[in-house]
Formats: sequence, C-alpha cells, structure tokens
Amino acid sequence: MAHATRNMLILCFTFFLLLNLSNNFAFAFTSQDYSNALDKSIRFFEGQRSGKLPANQRLKWRADSGLSDGSGYHVDLVGGYYDAGDNVKFGLPMAFTTTLLAWSVIEFGSSMHSQLNNAKAAIRWSTDYLLKAATASPDTLYVQVGDPNQDHRCWERPEDMDTPRNVYKVSPQNPGSDVAAETAAALAAASIVFKDSDPSYSSTLLRTAQKVFAFADKYRGSYSDSLSSVVCPFYCSYSGYNDELLWGASWLHRASKDSSYLAYIQSNGQTMGANDDDYSFSWDDKRPGTKIILSKDFLEKSTQEFQAYKVHSDNYICSLIPGSPSFQAQYTPGGLLYKGSESNLQYVTSSSFLLLTYAKYLRSNGGAVSCGSSRFPAERLVELGKKQVDYILGDNPAKISYMVGFGQKYPLRVHHRGSSLPSVHAHPGHIGCNDGFQSLNSGSPNPNVLVGAIVGGPDSRDNFEDDRNNYQQSEPATYINAPLVGALAFLSAESTPK
Repeated sequence: MAHATRNMLILCFTFFLLLNLSNNFAFAFTSQDYSNALDKSIRFFEGQRSGKLPANQRLKWRADSGLSDGSGYHVDLVGGYYDAGDNVKFGLPMAFTTTLLAWSVIEFGSSMHSQLNNAKAAIRWSTDYLLKAATASPDTLYVQVGDPNQDHRCWERPEDMDTPRNVYKVSPQNPGSDVAAETAAALAAASIVFKDSDPSYSSTLLRTAQKVFAFADKYRGSYSDSLSSVVCPFYCSYSGYNDELLWGASWLHRASKDSSYLAYIQSNGQTMGANDDDYSFSWDDKRPGTKIILSKDFLEKSTQEFQAYKVHSDNYICSLIPGSPSFQAQYTPGGLLYKGSESNLQYVTSSSFLLLTYAKYLRSNGGAVSCGSSRFPAERLVELGKKQVDYILGDNPAKISYMVGFGQKYPLRVHHRGSSLPSVHAHPGHIGCNDGFQSLNSGSPNPNVLVGAIVGGPDSRDNFEDDRNNYQQSEPATYINAPLVGALAFLSAESTPK
C-alpha cells in the first residue's frame, strides 16, 4: 500500500511539474511570432490613415476620407493619421508617433527585413502630412484638423464624417513650442530614415525640421494655452514645452551633425529638464527619451558634456527594475508595468522600447546600468522589456493578446468608430452622426478587424473588460503601437525558433 501511495505521489508530482512547465512555456514566443506581431503592428497604421488611400492598402475595409481637409482655409491638409478611435487629426500625438516610428527604424530597421518598407511607408504617410502642415504658410504650423468636441458627439465612420473639419494652427501670436518642437523632432528623425533610400526627401525633411524648430524656440509658449478647449483635455501639454525643445534639439543634433544644436543642448539643458528625473515617457513628456538619446553620445564618444544624461538614463532604468535600490515602478500581480488607468499600455510600449534601445547602446559599448551600489547588465534590461512585450502578446493571467488579430484570443469590441461600424463596402449608404451609437452600444464583435491595434489594456489587477464603451481599456492609439514596432523588431532578431 505504501509503495502504491508513493507511486501515486510521484505521478502527481510529475503531472504537477509538467503542468507548470507547459504553463511556463506556453508563451515561449519564437522569432517568427515576433515577426508576425511586427507585421501586424505596422499594418495597424493603415487602419488609421486619413486621405486618399493607395492601391496597396492592405486593410481593405477602409476607404478614402477627409479629402477636403483644409480646403475651407485654402490649405491642403489631406492625409496624416487619426490618433485613436475618433476622426480627429491631433498634431502632438501624430508627431510623437512619427518620431517613435522613425526611431524604431533607426535602431532596429536592420531586423525588420520584409517589414522595413512597410515601416517606412507608415512614417512617410505622416511626414508627407507634417510637411504640408509646416510649409503651408510662413511662421505657421497647422496642428489639428477636426473639432474634437463635435467629433466626440458622433459615432461615425471617417468615410462619412459630417462634423466640422475646423483647422487649428500655432503662430507667433499663438505659440505652440511643444507641438512645433515635436514636429521638428519627427521630421529630423525621419530624415535619418530616408537618408540613403531617398536623399532628396531626407534633405527636405531636415531643412523643414530646422525651420520648425527655430519657430518653436523663437516664439515660446504652450499650445494648450493658445488653443485651450480644442486640445484640452484631449492632448493637453501637461509637461509644458521645455521637454519638447530639448528633445527636438537632440534629434536635430543627431540628424544634422550641426554643432549649433550641441551648443543649444549644452546651454539650455539645465533649464529644460536635463536634471529632472522623470519616470514617464509619453506623447506628452519626452524627458526620459531625450536622456537616452543623448547618453548614446556619451557611451560611444565619451562626450563628457553628455555624461549627466547617462546618469539620468540609469536613474530612469533603475526605477523600472525590481530589486534595484531605486526601484519605484508599480507592476500588476501578473507582471505588467502599471502607470495609469487610461491607456496604460502606452507607457508599457514606450518603456519597453527605451529598455531595449538602451540595452543596445550598452551592449555596443560594454556598459551597464548603475543603480546605487548595484549594477545591471544589458541582458537584465532585455529580459524586462521582453517580459512586458510578451505580456501584451498573451503571456498574462487572462491569457489574452492585447494586439487585435494576434493569437487565439484578443479584444473583439475595440473602441474604434471605423472598426465597429459596417464598412462602406458592406454598407455603402451614409451612417449619420447619431445612427452609429447603436453599434457603439452593441455587444457584438466589431465587423472590421483592426489588425495589429494595441488597446489600452488591463487594470492594476490584470482585469480586462472587452467592452467598446470602456475606452480606457479598449481604445487603440497610434502612440501605443509606434514604440512597440521597434521593440518587436529587436525581439524578432533576438529570439531563436524552438
């Protein structure tokens, strides 16, 4: 009897061990998995396109929209991206999205392989628009198309828009250093992307970036003050504009190699947040990203002027690493970085991108992260960044992928007008402003799959509600996806197939 009991215990233990092993490795993503996710993460941007769609458009349920944007103001503002689930073109998040897409290609384009041209197309769709917005009138930057207050009262497809397509701009009289400097950063970063493949376009991007930055710096002020209720509370610049000026100068320094931008950074860094330890990188606050960009110069060239940026980059990274003496981040029980209840995954993707980019810089120069008396190698950063990306892709307590169209289970009721309403191909008739609310409030899955979209994500306890009305959790946005493009490219090259 004792012998039989012992055998039963051994069998039970073996089963338990196998069960745990299968749970642990159920989400051992391969290089092919990350490449598949990369493809989808870029494809998402095609679902956000405004303007005349090209013949090679892959998300076929979308059609042309916003073809007269700007015409009432005698400017051409056709094109660009809708920021999230609505039909407004907000300049600040669009420019940040572009900067992060470009940075992704700059750092990890060599790992994108067949997706590199698609990533460049995603960048160019935005920069073509930003160029028009920056050059339509002297000393003017057009920063928004669409009245968000009116738009948000409707639930309609972009192809059916009949809300006011008001145009908003910043100027010497109504400055917007934050949105202008971010636009300069986007154009400068993109100029690096196209330097070899399209030198003429690259030169145009850089030249325009320099002009827009000069405008941002000369006429200082926040666009939130100039445009008030049409940008707040939607994309209010809570962090002010100093972080964007330093960020913009850093990208122009990297793109142009012009010593005047180095001098600008050295002269203004102290007053623009160089010494601030900030722990959130987003469309609003650029400080951690700026420090990591500038730390590259210190790591590669021992540029002493940038030594402080390495220290502050370390401080940011240390705040994220459990076990670090200066650890201060919050994680869910399932291991997800948690910053806020609304669109939390935007902070997860941006932090993951910075972790993996900084790891790349450290690896190239034999460096490590200093956290007080502790030191962490680049591999620790890769491990943490990978864990966050894997959580998004399905390695989480709910066993759900937060990328639409990836994996066996993913959100079906995404807070997105075009995705949730019948496409114009399936329903050619006009769906009016109020008629779409039936779809918003429906419990049915979205008829059009917004492939690659990353939604806002779960709460602080790993709970997720697949509900179209819960926009905090179910709404996608371009700036959630953009940094993930780079992170997935890195991981597709880092991982080996089973």
